[in-house]
Amino acid sequence: MPQTVSSINDQLTKLIDCQDLGDITSELCDFSLEEQNAASEAQGVQPSAASDFVPVLGKSVTYIVTVVMINDQDEVLMIQEAKQSCAGKWYLPAGKMETGETINEAAVREVFEETGLKCEMTTLIGVETAGGSWVRFLLTGRVLSGNLKTPDQADQESLQAKWFADISELTLRANDILNLIKMTRTYKARAQSPALWHSEMMPIQYAHHKNYLRIVAVIRKRATNTLNVLVSERNVHHLPTVEIHPARSLHSTLRKFMIELFGAELPQHRPHGLLTVEHSPAAYPHTTDGFCLTLLVVFRPPMEEVAVIGKAVWQEMNKELEDKFGRMVGSNHSTLPLNVIR
Repeated sequence: MPQTVSSINDQLTKLIDCQDLGDITSELCDFSLEEQNAASEAQGVQPSAASDFVPVLGKSVTYIVTVVMINDQDEVLMIQEAKQSCAGKWYLPAGKMETGETINEAAVREVFEETGLKCEMTTLIGVETAGGSWVRFLLTGRVLSGNLKTPDQADQESLQAKWFADISELTLRANDILNLIKMTRTYKARAQSPALWHSEMMPIQYAHHKNYLRIVAVIRKRATNTLNVLVSERNVHHLPTVEIHPARSLHSTLRKFMIELFGAELPQHRPHGLLTVEHSPAAYPHTTDGFCLTLLVVFRPPMEEVAVIGKAVWQEMNKELEDKFGRMVGSNHSTLPLNVIR
Protein backbone atom coordinates (compact mmCIF):
# COMPACT_ATOMS: atom_id res chain seq x y z
CA MET A 1 0.00 0.00 0.00
CA PRO A 2 1.16 3.58 -0.60
CA GLN A 3 2.56 5.25 2.47
CA THR A 4 0.30 7.77 4.16
CA VAL A 5 0.76 11.53 4.34
CA SER A 6 1.79 11.22 7.98
CA SER A 7 4.43 8.69 6.91
CA ILE A 8 6.14 11.29 4.69
CA ASN A 9 6.00 13.77 7.56
CA ASP A 10 7.51 11.09 9.80
CA GLN A 11 10.35 10.62 7.31
CA LEU A 12 11.08 14.35 7.26
CA THR A 13 11.07 14.42 11.06
CA LYS A 14 13.55 11.54 11.15
CA LEU A 15 15.87 13.36 8.78
CA ILE A 16 15.79 16.49 10.93
CA ASP A 17 16.62 14.27 13.92
CA CYS A 18 19.50 12.66 11.96
CA GLN A 19 17.94 9.21 11.74
CA ASP A 20 18.14 6.77 8.83
CA LEU A 21 15.11 5.93 6.69
CA GLY A 22 15.96 2.27 6.23
CA ASP A 23 16.84 0.28 3.12
CA ILE A 24 16.62 1.86 -0.31
CA THR A 25 15.11 -0.98 -2.31
CA SER A 26 14.41 -0.97 -6.05
CA GLU A 27 10.92 0.30 -5.18
CA LEU A 28 12.42 3.36 -3.49
CA CYS A 29 15.00 4.24 -6.14
CA ASP A 30 13.40 6.38 -8.85
CA PHE A 31 16.30 6.53 -11.32
CA SER A 32 18.75 3.62 -11.13
CA LEU A 33 22.00 3.37 -13.08
CA GLU A 34 20.30 0.87 -15.35
CA GLU A 35 17.57 3.40 -16.12
CA GLN A 36 20.10 6.21 -16.54
CA ASN A 37 22.05 4.09 -19.02
CA ALA A 38 18.90 3.23 -20.93
CA ALA A 39 18.08 6.95 -21.17
CA SER A 40 21.60 7.67 -22.48
CA GLU A 41 21.39 4.91 -25.08
CA ALA A 42 18.03 6.24 -26.24
CA GLN A 43 19.82 9.51 -27.00
CA GLY A 44 22.62 7.70 -28.85
CA VAL A 45 25.12 8.13 -25.99
CA GLN A 46 27.23 5.17 -24.88
CA PRO A 47 26.89 4.56 -21.09
CA SER A 48 30.03 5.45 -19.10
CA ALA A 49 29.34 3.14 -16.15
CA ALA A 50 28.11 -0.42 -15.78
CA SER A 51 24.49 -0.76 -14.68
CA ASP A 52 25.51 -3.16 -11.92
CA PHE A 53 28.18 -0.82 -10.47
CA VAL A 54 28.79 -1.44 -6.77
CA PRO A 55 30.85 0.95 -4.58
CA VAL A 56 33.76 -0.92 -3.00
CA LEU A 57 36.65 0.89 -1.31
CA GLY A 58 39.99 0.38 -3.02
CA LYS A 59 38.32 -0.99 -6.13
CA SER A 60 35.59 1.26 -7.50
CA VAL A 61 35.40 4.21 -5.06
CA THR A 62 37.71 6.35 -2.93
CA TYR A 63 36.55 7.95 0.31
CA ILE A 64 38.79 10.41 2.12
CA VAL A 65 38.52 11.72 5.67
CA THR A 66 40.07 15.07 6.55
CA VAL A 67 40.05 16.38 10.11
CA VAL A 68 40.29 20.02 11.23
CA MET A 69 41.10 20.18 14.94
CA ILE A 70 41.12 23.68 16.46
CA ASN A 71 42.09 24.22 20.10
CA ASP A 72 40.99 26.90 22.57
CA GLN A 73 43.80 29.16 21.36
CA ASP A 74 42.37 28.99 17.81
CA GLU A 75 45.38 26.95 16.69
CA VAL A 76 45.03 24.33 13.95
CA LEU A 77 46.46 20.83 14.26
CA MET A 78 48.81 20.21 11.32
CA ILE A 79 51.03 17.32 10.29
CA GLN A 80 54.28 17.32 8.32
CA GLU A 81 54.05 14.88 5.46
CA ALA A 82 56.31 11.83 5.22
CA LYS A 83 55.24 10.67 1.75
CA GLN A 84 58.03 10.97 -0.79
CA SER A 85 55.88 13.02 -3.19
CA CYS A 86 55.30 15.78 -0.62
CA ALA A 87 57.81 15.09 2.19
CA GLY A 88 58.35 18.02 4.52
CA LYS A 89 55.21 19.90 3.50
CA TRP A 90 52.33 20.51 5.89
CA TYR A 91 48.70 19.38 5.71
CA LEU A 92 45.70 18.49 7.83
CA PRO A 93 45.40 14.95 9.24
CA ALA A 94 43.80 13.06 6.37
CA GLY A 95 43.76 9.79 4.52
CA LYS A 96 41.79 7.15 2.70
CA MET A 97 39.13 5.17 4.49
CA GLU A 98 39.92 1.47 4.83
CA THR A 99 37.71 -1.55 4.28
CA GLY A 100 35.37 -2.17 7.18
CA GLU A 101 35.66 1.34 8.67
CA THR A 102 32.96 3.83 9.43
CA ILE A 103 33.64 7.48 8.58
CA ASN A 104 34.11 8.26 12.27
CA GLU A 105 36.51 5.36 12.84
CA ALA A 106 38.63 6.39 9.86
CA ALA A 107 38.87 9.98 11.11
CA VAL A 108 39.88 8.93 14.63
CA ARG A 109 42.47 6.49 13.24
CA GLU A 110 44.03 9.03 10.87
CA VAL A 111 44.42 11.65 13.60
CA PHE A 112 46.05 9.15 15.97
CA GLU A 113 48.41 7.70 13.35
CA GLU A 114 49.55 11.08 12.08
CA THR A 115 49.57 13.20 15.26
CA GLY A 116 49.76 10.85 18.26
CA LEU A 117 46.58 12.33 19.72
CA LYS A 118 43.46 10.40 20.63
CA CYS A 119 40.37 12.34 19.62
CA GLU A 120 36.64 12.04 19.30
CA MET A 121 34.78 13.48 16.34
CA THR A 122 31.87 15.78 17.15
CA THR A 123 30.47 16.78 13.77
CA LEU A 124 30.81 16.74 10.04
CA ILE A 125 31.79 20.14 8.65
CA GLY A 126 31.22 19.40 4.98
CA VAL A 127 31.28 16.86 2.15
CA GLU A 128 33.17 17.19 -1.14
CA THR A 129 32.70 15.07 -4.24
CA ALA A 130 34.56 14.66 -7.52
CA GLY A 131 32.65 12.55 -9.98
CA GLY A 132 30.43 10.13 -8.16
CA SER A 133 33.20 7.86 -6.98
CA TRP A 134 35.54 10.20 -5.01
CA VAL A 135 34.20 11.65 -1.77
CA ARG A 136 35.91 13.60 1.01
CA PHE A 137 34.30 13.84 4.44
CA LEU A 138 35.44 16.80 6.53
CA LEU A 139 35.11 16.44 10.30
CA THR A 140 36.12 18.19 13.48
CA GLY A 141 36.22 17.14 17.12
CA ARG A 142 38.10 17.38 20.38
CA VAL A 143 41.34 15.96 21.78
CA LEU A 144 40.95 13.39 24.55
CA SER A 145 44.55 12.40 25.32
CA GLY A 146 47.96 11.65 23.86
CA ASN A 147 51.14 13.51 23.02
CA LEU A 148 52.02 15.31 19.82
CA LYS A 149 54.28 13.33 17.52
CA THR A 150 57.82 14.74 17.57
CA PRO A 151 60.49 14.50 14.82
CA ASP A 152 62.22 11.63 16.63
CA GLN A 153 58.94 9.68 16.33
CA ALA A 154 58.70 10.19 12.57
CA ASP A 155 57.31 7.24 10.63
CA GLN A 156 55.64 6.52 7.31
CA GLU A 157 52.45 8.28 8.48
CA SER A 158 54.03 11.68 9.22
CA LEU A 159 57.26 13.40 10.27
CA GLN A 160 55.72 15.37 13.16
CA ALA A 161 52.59 17.21 14.28
CA LYS A 162 52.15 20.73 15.66
CA TRP A 163 49.53 23.32 16.51
CA PHE A 164 49.69 26.53 14.45
CA ALA A 165 47.83 29.80 14.88
CA ASP A 166 48.93 31.07 11.46
CA ILE A 167 49.46 28.46 8.79
CA SER A 168 50.53 31.07 6.23
CA GLU A 169 54.08 30.54 7.52
CA LEU A 170 53.99 26.91 6.36
CA THR A 171 54.77 25.29 3.04
CA LEU A 172 51.54 23.44 2.36
CA ARG A 173 51.07 20.25 0.42
CA ALA A 174 48.00 21.88 -1.19
CA ASN A 175 46.01 25.06 -0.65
CA ASP A 176 42.65 23.28 -0.69
CA ILE A 177 42.77 23.02 3.10
CA LEU A 178 42.62 26.81 3.53
CA ASN A 179 38.90 26.87 2.84
CA LEU A 180 38.35 23.79 5.03
CA ILE A 181 40.02 25.52 7.97
CA LYS A 182 38.01 28.69 7.35
CA MET A 183 34.78 26.66 7.27
CA THR A 184 35.63 25.00 10.59
CA ARG A 185 36.61 28.22 12.32
CA THR A 186 33.36 29.81 11.14
CA TYR A 187 31.37 26.85 12.45
CA LYS A 188 33.10 26.99 15.83
CA ALA A 189 32.09 30.67 16.08
CA ARG A 190 28.40 29.82 15.51
CA ALA A 191 27.60 30.50 19.19
CA GLN A 192 27.01 34.12 18.18
CA SER A 193 23.97 33.06 16.10
CA PRO A 194 23.22 29.38 16.87
CA ALA A 195 19.71 29.43 15.40
CA LEU A 196 21.13 30.00 11.92
CA TRP A 197 23.45 26.98 12.02
CA HIS A 198 23.02 23.23 11.74
CA SER A 199 23.58 21.35 14.97
CA GLU A 200 26.41 18.91 15.44
CA MET A 201 25.86 16.22 12.81
CA MET A 202 27.71 12.93 12.68
CA PRO A 203 27.33 10.35 9.88
CA ILE A 204 24.40 7.99 10.48
CA GLN A 205 25.67 4.43 10.66
CA TYR A 206 23.51 2.64 8.11
CA ALA A 207 24.72 0.38 5.30
CA HIS A 208 23.57 0.84 1.71
CA HIS A 209 24.27 -1.47 -1.21
CA LYS A 210 24.62 1.38 -3.73
CA ASN A 211 25.38 5.11 -3.56
CA TYR A 212 22.23 7.21 -3.47
CA LEU A 213 21.16 10.84 -3.52
CA ARG A 214 17.86 11.40 -1.71
CA ILE A 215 16.10 14.66 -2.52
CA VAL A 216 14.05 16.81 -0.16
CA ALA A 217 12.72 19.35 -2.68
CA VAL A 218 10.66 22.17 -1.14
CA ILE A 219 8.52 24.87 -2.71
CA ARG A 220 6.06 27.57 -1.61
CA LYS A 221 2.43 27.55 -2.70
CA ARG A 222 1.54 31.13 -3.55
CA ALA A 223 -2.17 30.84 -2.73
CA THR A 224 -1.64 29.69 0.85
CA ASN A 225 2.06 30.55 1.44
CA THR A 226 2.52 26.99 2.68
CA LEU A 227 5.69 24.96 2.23
CA ASN A 228 5.35 21.78 0.16
CA VAL A 229 7.70 18.83 -0.37
CA LEU A 230 8.06 16.69 -3.48
CA VAL A 231 6.92 13.09 -2.98
CA SER A 232 7.54 10.26 -5.44
CA GLU A 233 4.48 8.18 -6.30
CA ARG A 234 6.45 5.43 -7.96
CA ASN A 235 5.44 2.14 -6.30
CA VAL A 236 5.10 3.61 -2.79
CA HIS A 237 5.12 7.22 -1.65
CA HIS A 238 8.65 8.25 -0.67
CA LEU A 239 11.18 11.04 -1.01
CA PRO A 240 12.62 11.05 -4.57
CA THR A 241 15.87 9.08 -4.76
CA VAL A 242 18.43 8.57 -7.52
CA GLU A 243 21.43 6.28 -7.77
CA ILE A 244 24.60 8.38 -7.98
CA HIS A 245 26.38 7.99 -11.31
CA PRO A 246 30.04 7.11 -10.58
CA ALA A 247 31.40 8.81 -13.72
CA ARG A 248 29.44 12.08 -13.45
CA SER A 249 29.48 14.97 -11.04
CA LEU A 250 26.84 14.96 -8.35
CA HIS A 251 25.34 18.07 -9.94
CA SER A 252 25.05 16.19 -13.24
CA THR A 253 23.29 13.29 -11.51
CA LEU A 254 20.91 15.74 -9.84
CA ARG A 255 20.21 17.63 -13.07
CA LYS A 256 19.40 14.50 -15.08
CA PHE A 257 17.13 13.31 -12.28
CA MET A 258 15.35 16.67 -12.18
CA ILE A 259 14.79 16.51 -15.95
CA GLU A 260 13.11 13.14 -15.44
CA LEU A 261 10.76 14.77 -12.92
CA PHE A 262 10.20 18.23 -14.43
CA GLY A 263 11.22 18.06 -18.09
CA ALA A 264 14.03 19.78 -19.98
CA GLU A 265 12.87 23.31 -19.06
CA LEU A 266 13.84 23.02 -15.41
CA PRO A 267 12.30 25.47 -12.95
CA GLN A 268 14.90 27.54 -11.10
CA HIS A 269 16.14 25.66 -8.06
CA ARG A 270 19.28 25.37 -5.94
CA PRO A 271 20.90 22.68 -3.82
CA HIS A 272 20.86 24.13 -0.30
CA GLY A 273 22.97 21.51 1.53
CA LEU A 274 22.89 18.10 3.14
CA LEU A 275 20.43 17.05 5.82
CA THR A 276 22.03 13.66 6.52
CA VAL A 277 24.91 11.39 5.53
CA GLU A 278 24.27 7.65 5.88
CA HIS A 279 27.11 5.14 5.67
CA SER A 280 28.30 1.94 7.27
CA PRO A 281 30.44 -0.84 5.81
CA ALA A 282 28.45 -3.90 4.81
CA ALA A 283 28.59 -6.80 7.22
CA TYR A 284 30.90 -9.77 6.62
CA PRO A 285 31.54 -10.90 3.95
CA HIS A 286 32.31 -7.33 2.87
CA THR A 287 30.68 -6.58 -0.48
CA THR A 288 29.90 -2.87 -0.59
CA ASP A 289 30.63 0.59 0.82
CA GLY A 290 27.47 2.36 -0.25
CA PHE A 291 26.17 5.60 1.23
CA CYS A 292 23.16 7.89 0.98
CA LEU A 293 23.32 11.70 0.94
CA THR A 294 20.07 13.54 1.67
CA LEU A 295 20.07 16.88 -0.15
CA LEU A 296 17.74 19.81 0.51
CA VAL A 297 16.76 21.46 -2.79
CA VAL A 298 14.90 24.78 -2.79
CA PHE A 299 12.68 25.87 -5.70
CA ARG A 300 12.42 29.59 -6.36
CA PRO A 301 9.15 29.86 -8.40
CA PRO A 302 5.83 29.25 -6.60
CA MET A 303 4.26 25.81 -6.85
CA GLU A 304 1.56 27.12 -9.21
CA GLU A 305 4.22 27.77 -11.86
CA VAL A 306 5.99 24.39 -11.64
CA ALA A 307 4.67 21.39 -13.57
CA VAL A 308 5.71 17.88 -12.55
CA ILE A 309 5.85 15.36 -15.42
CA GLY A 310 7.32 12.43 -13.53
CA LYS A 311 5.54 10.18 -11.05
CA ALA A 312 5.65 12.70 -8.22
CA VAL A 313 3.38 15.20 -6.47
CA TRP A 314 3.76 18.17 -4.14
CA GLN A 315 2.58 17.53 -0.60
CA GLU A 316 1.93 20.18 2.02
CA MET A 317 4.03 19.89 5.17
CA ASN A 318 2.47 19.98 8.60
CA LYS A 319 2.91 23.23 10.54
CA GLU A 320 5.77 22.01 12.73
CA LEU A 321 7.80 20.80 9.75
CA GLU A 322 6.99 23.92 7.77
CA ASP A 323 8.42 26.05 10.58
CA LYS A 324 11.60 23.96 10.79
CA PHE A 325 12.24 23.77 7.06
CA GLY A 326 11.28 27.40 6.65
CA ARG A 327 14.07 28.37 9.07
CA MET A 328 16.49 26.10 7.21
CA VAL A 329 15.70 27.66 3.85
CA GLY A 330 16.19 31.11 5.38
CA SER A 331 19.80 30.43 6.44
CA ASN A 332 22.78 29.45 4.30
CA HIS A 333 24.37 27.64 7.26
CA SER A 334 21.44 25.47 8.37
CA THR A 335 22.51 22.44 6.33
CA LEU A 336 25.84 20.68 5.81
CA PRO A 337 27.83 22.21 2.91
CA LEU A 338 28.17 20.03 -0.19
CA ASN A 339 31.02 21.05 -2.47
CA VAL A 340 30.97 19.48 -5.94
CA ILE A 341 34.50 19.86 -7.32
CA ARG A 342 33.77 18.34 -10.71
